[in-house]
Amino acid sequence: MSEYSQEQDAIEQLAGGEFERTPVPQSKLKGWKSFIGMYAGEHAAGTEFMIGPLFLTAGVSAFDLIIGLLIGNILAVLSWRFLTAEIAVKNRLTLYFQLEKICGKKLVTGYNLANGILFCFLAGSMITVSATAVGIPFDMPMPKLTDTMPNGLTWIVIVILIGAVISIIAARGYDTVTKAANWMSPVIVIAFVACGIVALNQLGVRSFSDFWNIWGEGGEPFPGQTKFTFWHVVIWSWFANGAMHIGMSDLSVFRFAKEAKAGWATAAGMYVGHYMAWIAAALLYAVYLKSPEAQAFLSNGEAPPVAPGPLANNAIGILGIIAVVLAGWTTANPTIYRAGLAFQAILPKLSTAKVTILAGTVATVAGLFPAFAMKLLGFVALYGFILAPFGAVIVFEHFFHKQAGIVKNYAELAQLSFNKSVFLAWAISFGIFYFISIQFDVFLSFVTLPAWLLCGVLFLIFSKMYQKKF
Repeated sequence: MSEYSQEQDAIEQLAGGEFERTPVPQSKLKGWKSFIGMYAGEHAAGTEFMIGPLFLTAGVSAFDLIIGLLIGNILAVLSWRFLTAEIAVKNRLTLYFQLEKICGKKLVTGYNLANGILFCFLAGSMITVSATAVGIPFDMPMPKLTDTMPNGLTWIVIVILIGAVISIIAARGYDTVTKAANWMSPVIVIAFVACGIVALNQLGVRSFSDFWNIWGEGGEPFPGQTKFTFWHVVIWSWFANGAMHIGMSDLSVFRFAKEAKAGWATAAGMYVGHYMAWIAAALLYAVYLKSPEAQAFLSNGEAPPVAPGPLANNAIGILGIIAVVLAGWTTANPTIYRAGLAFQAILPKLSTAKVTILAGTVATVAGLFPAFAMKLLGFVALYGFILAPFGAVIVFEHFFHKQAGIVKNYAELAQLSFNKSVFLAWAISFGIFYFISIQFDVFLSFVTLPAWLLCGVLFLIFSKMYQKKF
């Protein structure tokens, strides 16, 4: 065995096989195909079965949806390519270890806890999605848009079983997560296409104008839902994964990439998943809205339930049920893996597998409560708003530290456990824009970018003020 190979094996053994606190070695880098499979699988997945119908409940118009998603998704891809992937291949560190170098261990512990829990809630909503499919053969009552608590013993048992399987897969590490996504994603994509085609036939669509008229000029939102305009669609779709790209969470993924160009692989997720799949899922819900059951809900002033399992089953039968189950898995798997890495930073003595099982347990408990899935548009907006500004700290330090005259990785060099420059920058930007959102009823996604930019600028200013010379 060469000295180089021995060194790489030592690094891998030290890091538990996943390189949580060391740069990923050259021998472990992956080509762009791994990322296409992972992103296509993760984003043509469980969330899509929920988000597509929720756009309909928000009263979007055809132009708002089709053109708004086209623009919003390319902005997301550009963010991944030129920010996340660019920084990831330079440093090859997880988000959590990178933040620790900048923020200090005490401050990043709080971030990691919040990040891990929010990831678990997102994964839990995907377990909820899969459960709506698994429950069909058992004649399980489906959760409603207004439900928050478990609706029966059958629901609880199914969610726990699904959560256990997903957690075991995620605990086996990045390679297993990637292989699972590569295997499942083609099945899911085919199912989404089939669902869309069948739904178009069920809706009697024979021309593009018929397709356009499904949404038409839009309408009033369903009871309890927010009205979405063109700019809601553009900004929300850009920042639906804000914590992953401008928030830098996917540093943990792209640290395995050979080149920053792998960031373009996210387009597979955005345009197969966040474009085609969202629209296909919306079509499924449009079919359901014409049913007597849905009309009865509407006549009573209630929003008809959004249950992906029955919607897909109505279109393509057993394949639809299988697709919804797999779709929930392919989103929950990498999400629980990311949550495990967050918890790993807090509990470094535990192995990756153990902290991932811990994350999976939290996600499973969250999955018991349908509210996380039924309020997904609002939850995703809040999630990105809280976490994305921390990514600005990494981005602004990486690109502007020389111009600002500040030291990179200051907390590590100065042996700080709590970098007040980071905390003040985040707290001020969060406080100002959250107040604006609440006080003036501004949609939270609209203030995510201003909060991100302000946090980055304030970080540079405070760092210049408080850093000592080395």
